Amino acid sequence: MANKKIYRRNRIKQRVRKSISGTPERPRMSVFRSNRDIYVQLIDDLAGQTLVSTSSAVAAIREQKGTKCEKAAMVGKAVAEMAKEAGINQVVFDRNGYLYHGRVKSLADAAREGGLTF
Repeated sequence: MANKKIYRRNRIKQRVRKSISGTPERPRMSVFRSNRDIYVQLIDDLAGQTLVSTSSAVAAIREQKGTKCEKAAMVGKAVAEMAKEAGINQVVFDRNGYLYHGRVKSLADAAREGGLTF
């Protein structure tokens, strides 16, 4: 069953990634969701480098109490602040094959509240 899920997610991921790409002005906001944490990166695909990254494994977020969705929202706000400091206002959202609900949705909503446009 786990292999079916991974295969399905990779197929969706390939289908989405062939149409979206990040630039220095509008980087790709890539989300990775593990069982315990959630990670997000702002990636410039033209240069092949990560501009900003954070996760719920960072000490400031890990120490706080809350559910996984609440911690994902904290990560969304944190990445929005870091992007503002780096001079980034617009991003392309890459959900990385995950369904847009739960932790992924709360991260995206919090990033929008923080000032990112996508």
